[in-house]
Amino acid sequence: QAKCKCKRTRGAFKTDTNPIAQSTSEGGLRCSPNRRTKSIYTPLEQQYMEIKEQHKDTILCVECGYKYRFFGEDAEIAAKELNIFCHLDHNFMTASIPTHRLFVHVRRLVSQGYKVGVVKQTETSAIKASSANKSSLFTRQLSALYTKSTLVGEDVNPLLTLGDLEQAEDVVQDMPNSYLMCVSENWDKQSKELTIGLVVVQPSTGDVMVDCFGDNASRSELEARVLKIQPVEILVPSDLSDPTERLLRTIALSSVQADDRIRIEKRESTQFEYPTAMMTVKEYYSSTSTQTVENREKGNLLVCCSFCSVVCMCACVCIFRLLDMINISSVKGSLLWVLDHTHTPFGKRLLKKWVSQPLKSASEIHSRQDAVAEILSSESSVLPSIQALLTRLPDLERGLCSIYHKKCSTQEFYLISSTLSRLCTELQALIPAVQSQLRSDFLKSMLLDTPQLLICIGEKRLSFELFVDLTDFPLIRERKEEIQAVLSDIIEHRRDLRLILRNQSLDYVTVSGQEFLIEVKNSMSSIVPPDWVKINSTKVVGRYHSPFIVERHRRLLQLREQLVIDCGREWINFLQLFGEHYYILRKAVGHLATMDCLFSLAQVAKENNYCRPEVLEHERHIVIKAGRHPVIDMLMGEQDQYVPNDTELQGDGKRAMIITGPNMGGKSSYIRQVALVTIMAQLGSFVPAEEASIGIVDGIFTRMGASDNISRGRSTFMEELLEASEILSCATARSLVILDELGRGTSTHDGIAIAYATLEFFIRNVRCLTLFVTHYPPLCELEKLYPQHVGNYHMAFLLNEPETAADEEEVQPEFITFLYQLTEGAAGRSYGLNVARLASIPESILRTAAIKSKELEATVNSRRYSMWHMLKTLTTLLTT
Repeated sequence: QAKCKCKRTRGAFKTDTNPIAQSTSEGGLRCSPNRRTKSIYTPLEQQYMEIKEQHKDTILCVECGYKYRFFGEDAEIAAKELNIFCHLDHNFMTASIPTHRLFVHVRRLVSQGYKVGVVKQTETSAIKASSANKSSLFTRQLSALYTKSTLVGEDVNPLLTLGDLEQAEDVVQDMPNSYLMCVSENWDKQSKELTIGLVVVQPSTGDVMVDCFGDNASRSELEARVLKIQPVEILVPSDLSDPTERLLRTIALSSVQADDRIRIEKRESTQFEYPTAMMTVKEYYSSTSTQTVENREKGNLLVCCSFCSVVCMCACVCIFRLLDMINISSVKGSLLWVLDHTHTPFGKRLLKKWVSQPLKSASEIHSRQDAVAEILSSESSVLPSIQALLTRLPDLERGLCSIYHKKCSTQEFYLISSTLSRLCTELQALIPAVQSQLRSDFLKSMLLDTPQLLICIGEKRLSFELFVDLTDFPLIRERKEEIQAVLSDIIEHRRDLRLILRNQSLDYVTVSGQEFLIEVKNSMSSIVPPDWVKINSTKVVGRYHSPFIVERHRRLLQLREQLVIDCGREWINFLQLFGEHYYILRKAVGHLATMDCLFSLAQVAKENNYCRPEVLEHERHIVIKAGRHPVIDMLMGEQDQYVPNDTELQGDGKRAMIITGPNMGGKSSYIRQVALVTIMAQLGSFVPAEEASIGIVDGIFTRMGASDNISRGRSTFMEELLEASEILSCATARSLVILDELGRGTSTHDGIAIAYATLEFFIRNVRCLTLFVTHYPPLCELEKLYPQHVGNYHMAFLLNEPETAADEEEVQPEFITFLYQLTEGAAGRSYGLNVARLASIPESILRTAAIKSKELEATVNSRRYSMWHMLKTLTTLLTT
């Protein structure tokens, strides 16, 4: 075991034949074997090894006085990652960091994927000095364990002084989403069906989501959920299946930077079994005896919120790529970047949920639309006042959760409680104006409900005046009285000192933290009693403690340290009291986040001249007049060069649009535009169009782009067909399906056949709203087969013939002018050589390609003419 513990520590066993033991700092540590314990390890090393045995996969930061120390392999890792010095001390390599920099180094280690444990001393020096075991080692125990998803508490949050609280956002930082995901799976041998269960938790904000679903061999459903949530850490059983493990590993390693990678941890598979898991939950809640029945019921409601709620639209993996949501952080060019004008961190997080989870309930959509419309049109002074309140707020959601976990600092609690108290007061003052000036029931209910939820801050005295009135804290009051009694004794002792030293103006002095020093000039040192203890001296004076001062000062230090311990205990109890109101305050903060999102949507609609869409629950259509792509429209700014286009998809009429046209003509942008406008309408936003009428869709499914997945052994064409297969199995008559150039990854004939059969299946069987972009002219024949349900369209362009060359036989590619206007009818050609010219392909290659294109086109036309002539001859013979 000793060898196992000390491997890779560069000289783990240090042999020292010197019979003279070298004593070290703590607990009489020795290099040679201890005579009493017969061990080569020092007491501190033995203590570390005992804790390490229980947490083998954890880097331990051990508190030793004014610094935290790492030992053994932990020290080598810390030295590498933190760029600090590592050296051999006794039997282990060791490295250290100052206590006030703990949170910085913990974050750096955690960001690299390590699990970090903080081991703190549980005894204080003054109390230990008065105890029976004063010569033994300080007791220590693991006080906190941090991973990427559990960075909660004052150890990992930088603290500011009370004078810096104006810089609120620096105290409670808005970190990226740090979801912890737990994955469990079950394979039914009889039905041969795979069921996957998920639990997702964000400890810093209190979000909990659960889901259970069936999945296929490619784990596409699991992939969609992982990409949607973007967890920073995933817990899996040790017997996880190979396909699932390969998928999670691929996603985890997709980032090139180590601090962005998902941390995956395997746990014993028995912990995922129902009996063990249920027992764990029962033991946890039975030990939490301080919870009230009401809070337990609320907790159950919180845990049972659904991952894919019935009120939210379904979406496949590709739709998140369409939204640029996979690497989302309000990145320029994403839909969230367009819509996000929020002022609060908790509002920003809620808006991201709105974008990724559009609604399917028409009443909820209309409530949001009514609120946005009133913000835009109202001349009331209430709404600007509310918007002003939302500026420069700290992250109340994370702060409340930190308080609930009893991990917050006093500064953070002061900031959160004072902010909530101020909001309560100012919102209560606006109640009369809200009741008389606002029409939207959604706005009125939130603004009237929020101050009522926050009123518990004042009624329950959960304010920032903690420990000022000690009526509710008898233990602290008793300890302070004891301290005051000792201080009074010391002050009274000053009379005796003045008589002994014959100095009526004598007073205590404090030098370098040493209190109650008796300062005597060196010329008068002869009158100093011999039993006085000399503390320090200068050339002029000497400073002493009398025996009475020594005894009283020792007692004073003990009482002060005990007061700190008692205050800490009462502080935790106070946070427990505050935590009983967590759900009420969390609901109030949720209202504030909703208001922030509504103000953001209103601002976007006003700045970009959006219209309010008509959202219908029982209709199957998408009708958009002069629609614009929200992202491209924003990127083009005031140039006003974006060409708007109409869209008309009718579930009982023309529900499929086959879109052709030249490369770079705007086909993909157009179909993205339709999807984004639909999403914006169903999240309650106004949309970039002159008019819009949207029938609620239950899901948006896309197949766009071309990419392989080498890590999972899939070619580009295989990825393309797997996505198409998923859409075929999931889409319903109320879905919007977008397919961009399906079948292009294989030969022309096979590609046309697959695309034709797939599109016909959507038209005839699924009967969903479909946008199909293709460069295959034979697909346009479907309009003749289904004239009432299919329409051919193309992106308009101008064809400019090249100037006649000197050599009559020389052929050059055509010049294309893109008009970006959707026009009825199919395009005969795609004019790919024009894009080749835009890509700066050499002219000689372009001329050769143009000649070859003419030859192939002539061959095809000749075959078509021959076929047409043959059919005409047969028809003539049959009729005669």
